[in-house]
Amino acid sequence: MFIYKVAEALKKERVKFAVAGGYAVALHGAVRGTLDLDIVIERGESSFIGAEKALGNIGLVSRLPVTASEVFRFREEYIKNRNLVAWSFWNPAEPSEIVDIVITEDLKKMDAATVKADGHLIPVLSRESLIAMKRRSARPQDLEDIRALEELK
Repeated sequence: MFIYKVAEALKKERVKFAVAGGYAVALHGAVRGTLDLDIVIERGESSFIGAEKALGNIGLVSRLPVTASEVFRFREEYIKNRNLVAWSFWNPAEPSEIVDIVITEDLKKMDAATVKADGHLIPVLSRESLIAMKRRSARPQDLEDIRALEELK
C-alpha cells in the first residue's frame, strides 16, 4: 500500500514526519476518502532534503521545478506571495500516487502518535494537533474533518 511505501522511505532517510490530512483522519478512525497523502515534517533544510530524496527513491517527483533547499530557503515567500501551502510530489508512472509536504506547519510544534495499521507503524498527527491544523486552514473539507474527529472522542 502506498502509505506504507512512503513511510518506509522517509524512515530510511531518517526524516521525522507525521501523516496529516485525510489519511490521518482515517487512521484516527473516521471514514474519509482521499487520494493524496499529506505529511508534516520538521522544519529544517536537512528534513526537506531527506524528504525529497526519500520520495525520489520511490519514483515520486516534485510538481514544481524547485529543489528541497529552495523550498526551505524561500518557504515564507512561497507561502505569502504564491499561496503555496504544500510541496507536491507525484509518480509519473502511477499518477494516483501523490504526496503533499505541508510547508506551513512544523512537526516540532505538533504532537504525533504512532498508529499500527496492517503491521506497519505509521506516525500520525495527534487528534488535537490535526484538529488545530485543520482549524487554521478552515476549508470546508477541513471543517467536516474536525466534526468527524470530534465525534470520535
